[in-house]
Amino acid sequence: MGLLALLQACVGIPTSKPIDNAALLAMHQRHLQNLSTITAFTLQGRIGVQTEGKGFSGSLTWQHNISSDDIALYSPLGGQVASIKKTANNVTLEDAKGNSISAADAETLTQNALGWKLPLAGLADWSLGRPATGEIQASTLDEQGHLNTLKQEGWDIEYQNYTEQNGHFLPKKIILRNDKAHLKLLVENWRIVGN
Repeated sequence: MGLLALLQACVGIPTSKPIDNAALLAMHQRHLQNLSTITAFTLQGRIGVQTEGKGFSGSLTWQHNISSDDIALYSPLGGQVASIKKTANNVTLEDAKGNSISAADAETLTQNALGWKLPLAGLADWSLGRPATGEIQASTLDEQGHLNTLKQEGWDIEYQNYTEQNGHFLPKKIILRNDKAHLKLLVENWRIVGN
């Protein structure tokens, strides 16, 4: 609960512009081209989730590459509550007691095990500040050509506080909302691997 209050206190009013300015579009395309060189990342941060009367807040460490994801979720006191491992074939969640369950995708797995859906299919791209593959319903850009808001795959995504890491501008705060869930990710540390 304290994490959500902290994250809500950090919310600012971002300035955004509809994507209709040629210079802004050119800056956005250069930004996306720069992000396309990222092949893997590790992030550490805090996460808060509210969904259908249930909630979770704590910290996470996420290692992502093209073929796998490894996410460790921790309680506010630092104890590990779950580990999520995704491969090309399935996703497995192991809880703090060593119980393990698997599913074909992270959304089904986290809904069944944690009571909320982690949109892992698009989250790797969204966390980097770029759209996932697929149709974009709407988006706005900030004055540097970075995504400010994105509507994709049933999620409304808001970006705040970009930071530079090894020549890449990456979001520090990401808010995802859909009709059932509200997820906040506050990135404290990025480690990027490029091609």
